[in-house]
Order: sequence, then structure tokens, then C-alpha cells
Amino acid sequence: MSTTDSEHHKEKMVKRKELHDKKMAEKTADKGLLIVHTGTGKGKSSAAFGMAMRGITHGFNIGIVQFIKGAWASGERDVLMKFPDQVEIHAMGEGFTWETQDKERDIEVTKQAWEKAKQLINNPEIKMVILDELNIALRYDYLDLNEVLETFKNRDPQKHIIVTGRNAKPELIEIADLVTEMKLIKHPFKEQGIKAQAGIEY
Repeated sequence: MSTTDSEHHKEKMVKRKELHDKKMAEKTADKGLLIVHTGTGKGKSSAAFGMAMRGITHGFNIGIVQFIKGAWASGERDVLMKFPDQVEIHAMGEGFTWETQDKERDIEVTKQAWEKAKQLINNPEIKMVILDELNIALRYDYLDLNEVLETFKNRDPQKHIIVTGRNAKPELIEIADLVTEMKLIKHPFKEQGIKAQAGIEY
């Protein structure tokens, strides 16, 4: 890189830093966030559990309810269970609806999971609540969407809630503070017939 190119790059980065610092100085609000991870791509739950691990390092108490994958072995769950003083996990699902093939039981289990979720949301000691695959339960209308939305709206304003799962309801997206859509580009299961693997999918 020539001296001219180097100087031009430095000037450009100085200006970019000034703009970045100005924007950061303007961001003064502090509140609990309603976060939604949705979309057809993998990584929605993993991203949520990654936030939980980050929260642990900041001293957060964290509550997790798994609405669908409760019966599955999970590497993330095994790691988080090593912090029992900060994390409580309730794996209450029994698998996807095509596995249980019992709608009434699915609804009953989902309602039990939601009751536990409300306890965590209303617990003043819990800073972050992860509702893994709640979007699936809402998609199949196993819960009253309005009740869920009202519970979120009326929570402690400093509490973070993270909701995962495909097909997030538009009404949930509307009230959320942060929404990320994981988009599927390629997947070895679909493209190459490769089975789910330890350390990647679970």
C-alpha cells in the first residue's frame, strides 16, 4: 500500500470512528429487550443460548423453558446446567407435533410450559428469560397469542425475553425490540442427506 493510500485509509477510518462515537454517545436508553429469533435457517436456539452464556458472565440469573425440544439431548443445556446458581432450565416439550401425534396432549404440555414461563417472567430475581421454540406453539395456536403478548408488554421493564422458533407471529414481531431472521441457504441434512451431528445440531 502506498503512502497516499495509507493516509487516505487512515483519514477514512478517523471519520468513521468519529461518526460511530457520536452515535454511541447518543444511545443512552437502558431497558429490557424483547428479542425474537425466527426464520428457516439453523441457529435460532443456539444464538439464544449463546446470549445466556454471555449473561452468565455479567451475573444474570436466567430462566429457560423449552417448549418443543425438551425430550432431546442438548449440548447447550448440559453446559448451562453447570451454573445451577444462575440458570434454571425447564425442558417441558415432548418433541415436534409430528412425533407426538396427539394434539390434545401437545396443547396441555404447552400450557404447562407457558405457566412455568410466566413464573420466570414474573420472578424479580430473573434477568433473562429464554422461551425456546415458543413460536412453534404460537404457530399452531396452542396458546392464546393475546395473553402471551400482554404478558410480554407488562413484564418488568428491565427484563430481557428471547423467543425462538420459525414462523414468528406478525403481532410478536411488531412489539419486539430486536428481530433476527435466520435464512436457510444450504443445509447438509437436506442437500446431502447428512444426519444431525453432535456439536453441530445438538
